[in-house]
Amino acid sequence: MFTFHGKRQPFCDNIHRRNFLALGAFGAGLTLADQLRVSAATKGTSTTPPKQAIMIYLPGGPSHIDMYDPKPDAPSEFRGEFKPIQTNVTGLQISEHMPMQAKMFDKLSVIRSLVSVDEHSDSYVMTGYPEQVNRTVGHPSFGSVVSKLSDGTGDVPPFVSLRGMGVGTEPGYLGVAHRPFTPDGAGRENLRAKFATTKMDERRDLLGKFDSVRRDIDASGTMKGLDAFTQRAFDMIASGTVRKALDLKNEEPRTLDRYKGVETFLTARRLIEAGVGCVTLSYGGWDTHQSNFKELKKQLPNYDRGVANLIQDLSDRGMLDDVVVVAWGEFGRSPKINTSDAGRDHWSPVMSAMVAGGGMKMGQAIGASSARGEYPKDRPYKVPNVLSTLYRAMGIDSAATFPNGSGRPMYILDERDLVTELV
Repeated sequence: MFTFHGKRQPFCDNIHRRNFLALGAFGAGLTLADQLRVSAATKGTSTTPPKQAIMIYLPGGPSHIDMYDPKPDAPSEFRGEFKPIQTNVTGLQISEHMPMQAKMFDKLSVIRSLVSVDEHSDSYVMTGYPEQVNRTVGHPSFGSVVSKLSDGTGDVPPFVSLRGMGVGTEPGYLGVAHRPFTPDGAGRENLRAKFATTKMDERRDLLGKFDSVRRDIDASGTMKGLDAFTQRAFDMIASGTVRKALDLKNEEPRTLDRYKGVETFLTARRLIEAGVGCVTLSYGGWDTHQSNFKELKKQLPNYDRGVANLIQDLSDRGMLDDVVVVAWGEFGRSPKINTSDAGRDHWSPVMSAMVAGGGMKMGQAIGASSARGEYPKDRPYKVPNVLSTLYRAMGIDSAATFPNGSGRPMYILDERDLVTELV
């Protein structure tokens, strides 16, 4: 078992989200082979969802006004420093620091009237239930539902988290068999520098050692004595499709250059191409109580490049209609700027989310916030409405039920109304 710990990511509540990598084990004392056995024994009765998903989580709460919902006519203490720019969709503007998305917004949509909850957790946006509910009930994450409905065959895990484990990635009452495979917890930095060690040539050595071990085992005939689940587990780790997808050295130099600094978006694309059903990733830190504009000037261009390259690549490969993409955080930021710190605080009354793909209707802004971005002006939606719509786009009925630990049937989502503009 190889375990690599990611960077600790503190938020303003002083809670650190520590991520990890475990090659060959999935926590709770359950080996990968054990997990595959449990998964096969407990897999869902439905067929594999015909589509895939990429869930982009922006931890800390990104500012809706400074990204997808600019307010150029609001007073300066609300509108902030950034100027809006026109997208290629008539009448739809976004932040000047996201020019690449602006040029391709006909492939995207933004929901500007989302209501969230005030908690520093990805629980709500990944499960449809607040963390305080999940502490006792344990509703499954989006990716765990995809895992439950997969057929449990092949050498590709149905759910991969590029940001480690957390409340929003846990399977809840679906059981540990549907936890995500976590080849990296901290995204780009660990994939680049800590897959084996901080040196790339040592990382290649580790990959080579996997090959050597596989050859030695095959030569000894040991593989014949392993059961199917153990062999599949070994294939998945040592020489399988996922391992190849995680190794970026086979990408063209031009592609690597386009994704430089945002490699986690490229890894997500490669995992989807490899057949993973749901990939979650996180990017940046958006808890900007201080220096909101200084921080966003650094983060937004790279975020823009990661999203735009991902969406364009999916489109160029003819995959976009079959891959659901969403980018959002746990809440928005306060419309009125903290003038002493030039920051924005938590703001759950309204936030924005970017969605793309999945055969949904693109090139639109759905709903609107008030003139100062303080609350929904029309078409108020809740986070579960978005998740229900994403499930539908993937071919999953959010009214389906699974038994919890006591055998009680539980709906995937209790609030299942759709964002009708996307359907």
